[in-house]
Amino acid sequence: MDSFKIYTQGDIDLLISERVGEEKLGQHVYVYDCPNCAEGEIAIQALMDSPARYVLVGIPEDIGVRANLGIAGAKTAWNSALKALLNIQSNLFLSGEEILVLGHFEIEEPIDTSLQGLRKKVNTIDALVYPIIQKIVNAGKIPIVIGGGHNNAAPIIAGTSIGSGRQKINVVNIDAHADLRDRAEGRHSGNGFSTALGSGYLNQYKIFGLHQNYINQSLPDYIAANQNIKAFYFEDLLQSPKSVSENWNDFIADLQEPSGLEIDLDSIEKVLSSAQTSSGFQLNDIRNILLCNRRNFAYLHVCEGATEMADGKTDSTTGKTIAYLITDFIKALQPHISQKP
Repeated sequence: MDSFKIYTQGDIDLLISERVGEEKLGQHVYVYDCPNCAEGEIAIQALMDSPARYVLVGIPEDIGVRANLGIAGAKTAWNSALKALLNIQSNLFLSGEEILVLGHFEIEEPIDTSLQGLRKKVNTIDALVYPIIQKIVNAGKIPIVIGGGHNNAAPIIAGTSIGSGRQKINVVNIDAHADLRDRAEGRHSGNGFSTALGSGYLNQYKIFGLHQNYINQSLPDYIAANQNIKAFYFEDLLQSPKSVSENWNDFIADLQEPSGLEIDLDSIEKVLSSAQTSSGFQLNDIRNILLCNRRNFAYLHVCEGATEMADGKTDSTTGKTIAYLITDFIKALQPHISQKP
């Protein structure tokens, strides 16, 4: 049965590698605490009572990727990313007390593993995910969600929209793909944003780093005809005299709040994923964007990465990559501390 596993301090402690003279983030993060709640219940007031500003959630599934004819593996990123994050040093730059580690979704494989069976299961995942995100946003917290496939953008956007008072939200997506495929195909990782648009939860949609090689013939006309969808092609970035961060700032200048930030790891060179790319952003390009950010994003969703793929490829560094992105996102909105003279 599909469910959400709420973490205890014991779950966190199992992932920490303790060392004398060091303190790790995992020794300072918060866990969900609601003594009067029923088992498995997540109460908005209990979330509000936590001093943490950011709530970390995992969606370890790749059903949406497979439903989009991709290679399984995205379900492996969560555990690796969480362990890497919890073992970062706690210090004056980031203590860990900024984060509540809520838990992860436990999603069973569908009995019907045909393409249509997988796509039907993604609808079930949508219904499981959005209420948790809604509660986090309702509580005034910022969800940081680690996937998982990009199909989960749709329920994250829906939950954020409903939790924000049912207002449409705006999203910028760092991605080599638009994920605007036809909703009539059934739900999968390639139509998360067309689903959010069609469901009335998404207003502005911006794609930063879209690859010209990965769009069909009709997509440029579709984007041009929709004033709320804008794309900055990666090929234009390559030819621009401006830096990646300068182009980024220009691109999101009119992005209105509430707004969400999506990072598809297949946009970054050599990060293991179903659509791993040899040409894309450098990891430090994305880190620079995050560290220089001053915008109050309503959520962060990092998706599509993997430590092990169904085709046998492995990369143990993916978790550390995700941990860098999480900490950079948080640090940017903390009081700034510099050791420079």
